[in-house]
Amino acid sequence: MIHIITTGGTIGGLDNDQKQNPRKISTNSLQAANVSFSFAIEEAFRKDSRSITPKDRDYLVERIQSSKAQKVLITHGTFTMEETAKHLGKLNLNKTIVLVGSFILGASKNSDAPFNLGYAICALQFLKPGVYVAMNGDIFHWNNVRKNLKTNRFERKDEK
Repeated sequence: MIHIITTGGTIGGLDNDQKQNPRKISTNSLQAANVSFSFAIEEAFRKDSRSITPKDRDYLVERIQSSKAQKVLITHGTFTMEETAKHLGKLNLNKTIVLVGSFILGASKNSDAPFNLGYAICALQFLKPGVYVAMNGDIFHWNNVRKNLKTNRFERKDEK
């Protein structure tokens, strides 16, 4: 089973002004994709990631620890995704956890959200326990990822 925890962000349809333009990941959308795995979806909170607090990250940890699932997908805004990944990664939670987001509003017609979401779900099923970020066709380990604001992409810290 995959436990999907949503937190808001661009992938969830929150724009820069935190105006709601919802694009919730729903049971219906995954069923329409004819997925063959079991899943549960839980909304932890609905925030622009710049508003996520240490208390919110601790709440995510509680949700992950209380989940019976060994595979957890977290939808998250890209601004602080690397901070949340680092927070979770340092805890050695012994589960496979993938954070995913989008750069283009999830409710937009040309959003990268559907691709990123599908890619992250696929990656989650094959990765070993640990914390990862899956964005734009790449997987990053929690301790080797950063968001490049100039290119608006994630990259490995050890790449130049």
